[in-house]
Amino acid sequence: MIKFKGVKKVYPGGIVALHDVDLEIKKGEFVFVLGHSGAGKSTFLKLILHEETATEGVVTVNGYNLSKIKQKDIPYMRRGLGVVFQDFRLIPTMTAYENVAFAMRVTNIPEREIKKRVPYVLNLVGLAHKAKSFPPELSGGEQQRVALARALVHSPPIIIADEPTGNIDPELSVEIMELLKAINSVGTTVVVVTHEHDLAQRFNKRMINIENGTVVADSNAGAEVNGYDI
Repeated sequence: MIKFKGVKKVYPGGIVALHDVDLEIKKGEFVFVLGHSGAGKSTFLKLILHEETATEGVVTVNGYNLSKIKQKDIPYMRRGLGVVFQDFRLIPTMTAYENVAFAMRVTNIPEREIKKRVPYVLNLVGLAHKAKSFPPELSGGEQQRVALARALVHSPPIIIADEPTGNIDPELSVEIMELLKAINSVGTTVVVVTHEHDLAQRFNKRMINIENGTVVADSNAGAEVNGYDI
């Protein structure tokens, strides 16, 4: 699903953000990517989303070699990724329903499919009763659930959560992680990028630690997750 082979990323000015990164995240895994601020997590994420390109090495996502991907194929590659951001990135003038539906409308999904799918995913994250509420009327945890519903609405094979618990209370953080765990249980690959080691340790999942731009630890490699050999 996601593979880094000999990856190095150098920014202008000679700033080395990642170097000698070799790892593979396979179908059905739930993985925490851990590291302190400046460790290289953001660059790791940007390479997966093709917001940045590796200086050396190969990044492969869902079969796409991102070093050689054609411009016209980038939107299709990204449709295979559901991304949940720390700051939610909801449109404040749209209801919860409209925020989720918007993610489908921009890819020209038929309205009949939107009317069927959006209520389903809002119910999945426990927000069916908040469908008509605007983001300012929702708590931080509820906004994060809307963001998660938006990421899920296309049924992507990979969900990437970027510091998904950074702006919510600790109790709600566990709830969000349990939701991601449930999503993973049906075969969706989940990658959580976070600095919260304590939270990650509460869940018996693979943990990849990045320090100073390199992978310094990778737990549970070689285990079996959700029936898939990894």
